[in-house]
Amino acid sequence: MAGVLEVRRRALDEAMRARHAWPEDAPWVRDAFDALPRHTFAPDRLWDWNETAYVPVDRTADPDRWAELVYAGPDDAAVTEITDGIPSSSLSAPAVVATMLDSLDVEPGHRVLELGTGTGWNAALLAHRVGGSGRVTGVEAAAGLADAADGRLRRSGVRVDVSVGDGNLGRPETAPYDRVIATYAVDHVPWAWIEQTVPGGDLVFPLGRMGHFAVTVADDHRSARGWMHGLAQFMHARGTPAPAATVRSWTQVRAGRAPDDKRAVHRDITPLHTDPNLLWALRMALPDVLYTTDTDDDGVNAWIHDGTSSWAVVTTEPDGGARTEQGGPLRLLDALETAWDAWIAHGQVSRWDHGITIGRDEQYVWEGDPDTGRRFHLPTSA
Repeated sequence: MAGVLEVRRRALDEAMRARHAWPEDAPWVRDAFDALPRHTFAPDRLWDWNETAYVPVDRTADPDRWAELVYAGPDDAAVTEITDGIPSSSLSAPAVVATMLDSLDVEPGHRVLELGTGTGWNAALLAHRVGGSGRVTGVEAAAGLADAADGRLRRSGVRVDVSVGDGNLGRPETAPYDRVIATYAVDHVPWAWIEQTVPGGDLVFPLGRMGHFAVTVADDHRSARGWMHGLAQFMHARGTPAPAATVRSWTQVRAGRAPDDKRAVHRDITPLHTDPNLLWALRMALPDVLYTTDTDDDGVNAWIHDGTSSWAVVTTEPDGGARTEQGGPLRLLDALETAWDAWIAHGQVSRWDHGITIGRDEQYVWEGDPDTGRRFHLPTSA
C-alpha cells in the first residue's frame, strides 16, 4: 500500500508541476504538501460516483481504488462524507487548496482562523507555514469530523486548536486573527469574520457558486475589499440548503413536461461552451440558474434549469442555426440572453477583473473598478 501511495503522490506532484499549479511566489505550499501527505488526512472510507449514486470505497477492501481517489488529480476532490445522497465534506482538490493558500498570503508567526476544518489537512498545511503551536484555530460544525481531524493532526505532530461550532460566527474567544480562511461557500460574508480579523489582515473565502475571493480589512475596520482569485466551487455551510440547481438535474426539473415556448435562437451559442468569462458573467447575473453544454456533429447544445420548475434546452441544427424549447414559469433562455447582452454592452469584462466590497450593511461584487464598475449586490444577511 505504501508503495502505491508514493507512486500516486509523485504523479500528483508532477501533474501539479506540469499545470503550473504550484504557486511560484509561495514555494512553502509545495513543501507543506510534501511534509504532510494528503492520504494521512483521508478517512478510511471515501465515496465514489458511479454515474448513478455515490458508493463507498473502503481502504481495507479496495486499497488501490482508495489511493486513486485520494490522489486522483489536481482538480479532483476526494469525497469524505455523504449526507442525503450528496457530498457534505471532502478533501478539496489539490490545485484549489494550493491556490487558496497562496491567496491567503500567510506568513510565519501569523495567527490564522480556518473555518470548515473537515479532515484537518488544510489546517495542518497552515500550521506548517506559521510555525510554533496553537497559532491555527480550526472550527468545524460536525463534532465527529472535528474529533477525527483533531486525532489526525495529533498523529501528524501538528498542533491546531480544533473546536466544534458555527463557522459563520468565527471564534471570538481567540480573536483577533491575522488571516481567516473558509473552506465552504457563503452567499453573504458574515460580519463576524471581518470583526475578528485585524485591520490590514486578509480573508479568503468561496462566494456562492462563483469562486473564491481574497480581501483585506480596511484600516478603520469598517469594510473589506479585494479581488476574485479562482473559479472553483465549494459546498455550502453544513445545515445550509445546497442551491436547488446543483441538487436536481435538468431531467428531473423538466419531468417529461411539454415545452411552453419554442423559437429560433438568433445567436451563435458556442461561447456558452468555450468562453469562461461569459460563463462567469452569467453566473453573476443569474446565480440560481445552472447551464451545462456539450457538443455533437452539429455544434453546441445547452441545457438550462433553475432546480425547481423552469427549464430550457438549446439545440444546434445541421444548418448551423439553433432552436430552443422552454418550460415552466420562467423563460430561462430569455433571461440568459438578456444577461449575455448586458455583459457585451458593458465591455465583456474578464472574470479576473471582478472584486468584492464588504460592509456591515452592504456587500456587492463589482466589475473592473470598485467605485464606478457595475455592481451585483449580495443578500443582506447570512
